[in-house]
Amino acid sequence: MSSAHSRSSVDPVARALDAAVARVLDSVIGVEAANPVILIDGQSGAGKTTLARRIVERWPVQGRVQSVALDSLYPGWDGLEAGVEYARGAILMPHARGLIGVWHRWDWVEGARAEASAVDPSLPLIVEGSGLLTPATARLGDVRVWLESPAPERRRRGIARDGETYEPHWNRWAAQEEAHIVRDDPTAHATLVLAVP
Repeated sequence: MSSAHSRSSVDPVARALDAAVARVLDSVIGVEAANPVILIDGQSGAGKTTLARRIVERWPVQGRVQSVALDSLYPGWDGLEAGVEYARGAILMPHARGLIGVWHRWDWVEGARAEASAVDPSLPLIVEGSGLLTPATARLGDVRVWLESPAPERRRRGIARDGETYEPHWNRWAAQEEAHIVRDDPTAHATLVLAVP
């Protein structure tokens, strides 16, 4: 038995994420498409990025899977809603129409868009980030995930991940996430609602 498997069998977060990966991949297989789109939403620290990475690692079909994190798109600390709209227009809509999508990374230091990346519509696509599941984006995703996680644990993980950079902005960002939940009701648009301790 590998040490990674041993750790995941003991760690409740790792165990929950492993179960989440299995549920998502079962749903992907059920879609029966060569280029399914997976949308992963949840509040900061819920495990979205880790889930996306593990889905890519365990993808059930040979070939490349594209993954885009909204952290690369949000235009600053007040940009949750704008980042989601940017992803919808630059990535999700072109993919749905069979067109190459082009998006520009947000440079948080310079406060401006930077280098461009392309999204191939013939390939599977995972997009993950807070605020992602809205009435406008839901119709563009085949598998739509909402990750639930307790606020204290989310904060602990988020600050551990990003440290002092994030801590002064935590409440400011959390307020935008709460507004998204009230406005967009992401669980109503999710095909899977999954819990992470």
